[in-house]
Amino acid sequence: MLFGTHAATITANTAAQITVTAPAGAAQSVNVTVTTSAGTSNPLPYFYVAAPAVTGLIPTMGPSGGGNTVTIFGSGLALTSAVHFGSAAASNVTVISDSQVTATAPPGTGTVLVTTTTPGGTSTIGLGNAYYTYVALPVISSLSPAQGSVSGGDDVLIRGSNLTYTDAVFFGTAPASFAAVSDTMVVTTSPPGAVGPVTVTVHSPGGTSNGATFQYQP
Repeated sequence: MLFGTHAATITANTAAQITVTAPAGAAQSVNVTVTTSAGTSNPLPYFYVAAPAVTGLIPTMGPSGGGNTVTIFGSGLALTSAVHFGSAAASNVTVISDSQVTATAPPGTGTVLVTTTTPGGTSTIGLGNAYYTYVALPVISSLSPAQGSVSGGDDVLIRGSNLTYTDAVFFGTAPASFAAVSDTMVVTTSPPGAVGPVTVTVHSPGGTSNGATFQYQP
């Protein structure tokens, strides 16, 4: 039995069926033929498919609980049948094109390699970034000080946990400038506000934190 010009290894053979191990081949279509004492069969096409490659992800971070949509970029993705984040299978895998697939991230922790599976095999790491980082939900434990002027401009130290990837701080609905100092500290500057309490929250790829009360004073 030939795949193009390469012989296959026959593992089982009956009058109606042959099971073989396909030989290695380049990514292309080849004709498969069977030869017996009676002659050579008509050819049927067999397609060798190159292994896919993953070159990028958007976003590259998300909540540890999963559930967010991740777009996967690469090559040879048209026949993708599965996507894995580490060893965990993603759901809702949708092929957009040969270079783009979307999937819903499963729950996880840490930084994991994202792979796709096609008839050509499991993806290799292409140029770019095929890694995805799970981010825990940020937590606020205290504000110091917890009050400031209605004109804003007060520096406030936010203490808590999982703050490294902070990408926004809000006083109520008003965004504030900030700098993430460590996983347990963020320094922010209060925006102007009205007299009374507002809820301060921190946002990261892991989600939105619990609220802490800041009191605006006249």
